[in-house]
Amino acid sequence: MSFSEQFPIVLGSLNTGFLQTLRLFFITLLGAIPLGMVLAVGEMSSFKPLRAVIRTLVWIIRGSPLMIQLLIIFYFPGLVFQTPLWGGGESGRFAAAAVAFVINYACYFCEIFRGGIQGIPVGQDEAGMVLGMKPAQIFFRIKLLQVVKAILPPISNEIITLIKDTSLARIIALQEIIWAGQSFMKGSQGISGAIWPLFFTGVYYLVATGILTIVFAKLEKKLSFFR
Repeated sequence: MSFSEQFPIVLGSLNTGFLQTLRLFFITLLGAIPLGMVLAVGEMSSFKPLRAVIRTLVWIIRGSPLMIQLLIIFYFPGLVFQTPLWGGGESGRFAAAAVAFVINYACYFCEIFRGGIQGIPVGQDEAGMVLGMKPAQIFFRIKLLQVVKAILPPISNEIITLIKDTSLARIIALQEIIWAGQSFMKGSQGISGAIWPLFFTGVYYLVATGILTIVFAKLEKKLSFFR
């Protein structure tokens, strides 16, 4: 099969795989950002047992490889409890991957949120109270945009890393873009021994990270009045 015949087949497969990658990326963000905020609030709680539990969870998740977490979350229920929680289909693999990614990135976002909130000078709370503002008003009217400004660079780095980390989901045979590109080396749709589709997947990541970089640069520029 010539290259001109291979290309549309490979492109279609890579497009399908990249859609799966984008699904995992957006679902992770939708789950990890609010969960990370909840964990950050819990980590700053005055209730010591809650604070200790969350700090231990964050330490374990951040200290172990995401690949191991994917394997444990997908295989552990079936191997230990003899109840395949996720099933063997593509939807089950995607659900397991999404859970693993949400938990992992929520713990990283937790530390970023906590650092951003605690980095705002206490004097701003005191000034707001002097003006008769309630704690919620102080946070949303005075501190929130400053927190966003402070956490935007580390958050943007994590989000750009996330789009690339989705490739780890192939460890549980999720058919994302790297899995699709690699399949043509082993044999897929009449094509085998072709390595160029795997290298071509890099173009998708470069375009995606390029778009994200431009978006975050514009956001940082809009928030540049906080200096």
